[in-house]
This record gives sequence, C-alpha cells and structure tokens, in this order.
Amino acid sequence: MATNPILPSGVTQLLRAWGDGDQSALEHLTPLVYNELHRLARRHMSRESESQTLQTTALIHEAYLRLVEFESVRWEDRAHFFAVCSQLMRRILIDLARKRHSIKRGGHERKLTLEEGLLVSADVPTQLLDLDMALTKLAQEDPRKSAVVEMKVFGGLKIKEIAEVLKVSPDTVMRDWGLARAWLLREMDKR
Repeated sequence: MATNPILPSGVTQLLRAWGDGDQSALEHLTPLVYNELHRLARRHMSRESESQTLQTTALIHEAYLRLVEFESVRWEDRAHFFAVCSQLMRRILIDLARKRHSIKRGGHERKLTLEEGLLVSADVPTQLLDLDMALTKLAQEDPRKSAVVEMKVFGGLKIKEIAEVLKVSPDTVMRDWGLARAWLLREMDKR
C-alpha cells in the first residue's frame, strides 16, 4: 500500500491549527492519527497483565479526553504530538496502578529490575510506581534523558523520531538512552 507523502505535513498543519484554537482541525486530525494512537495504546497495554480491566480503546479515549482539554498548545510536529500522547497514556496507567496499590496495600513485595518493571502487570502496581518514581527522579536530574526513556520505552518512538522531538542528533539520543538505562537500573536496584 502506498503512503500519502502529504500526510505527515498535513498532520503537522492540523496540529498547529488545532493549537491555534481551530476545533474543526481536531475533527480532521482524529481519523488521521487514530491508528498510530491505537498502536501506542497497544504497546502500553502489552505491559499490563490480562487481569487489567482497562481496554486499549478505553486508554485511547481517556488520552483523547485529556488531550482535548489542552488549550493553545504549540504542536511542533507529529512526533511531538505522539510523544505527548504516549506520556498521557503512561500517566493514565500510573494513576490506575496507584489506585490499585491504595486498595491492595501491604504484603511482601520483591525488588524488581528495570527490565521486569517494563513488563508491568496488575499484580505489581507498586513496582510500576517505583519505576515511575525513578523516572521522575531522573527527570529532575536530567530531563532530556528522562524524555528519551519515556519516548522510547513508553511511546515506541524510534531514535530518529526522538532526535527530531528533542532537536538533538540520533547519536546523542543513543548516548542518553544508554546512560539513562544504566541510571534507572541502579536506581531500581536500590528499591
């Protein structure tokens, strides 16, 4: 199937029009980005256990509801949009994990490595929260490295796309990814 070469720039134009307050742009944008949002949601949900009650479509809709509340966002391009959507989906899942944790509290919990933490299940909401705390701490120490982790792990963005969003070279993204991964592994080991 041939791709439409106008589509990425068309998405960017619609994003900018929406950011400037044109609500009709959002109506035209939604069908263009829905499949990619669904892919992002599936990626996030693949880390959840089968006992997770939130469905992929519900995650997309919840992220959409939060997105439409944004006012006057200056969208840079489609990669920026999908990075923000991925962050929203991550926050939604973190909020659900916090809620489950507050209900379940207690019990003996084992430490979790970063790799295990990325394979989140409903049975280990505390470990997801630990990973979130580690990412939050990394964001305070080095926001760019934290952004690289969020976009790569939670957003599924490729190195080149991350580089475009952050306006750095792909080599810088690769270095940041390696350093951030090592930092998070050490941080998760402390818990």
